[in-house]
Amino acid sequence: MTARIAPQQVADLSGLNCPLPILRTKKALATMAGGDVLQVTCTDPATPTDFAAFCRQTGHELIEQWNEDAKFLFLIKKRPD
Repeated sequence: MTARIAPQQVADLSGLNCPLPILRTKKALATMAGGDVLQVTCTDPATPTDFAAFCRQTGHELIEQWNEDAKFLFLIKKRPD
């Protein structure tokens, strides 16, 4: 198994439902430098679709997503500044 990229920031958004995970992710990314990686943890079952669309629309890169302990995890690389 390949090691995952180490994130510069982590956001646990468990328990939040749409649209809060996207809004909080957008806010966290705004504080980060271009190319930095954010790891997001969510429980809302809509988040895999929501984060794919969010990254497509904003230019951020969805590096990886996976499930772990009934949670959805995402690695998102901020688009260059």
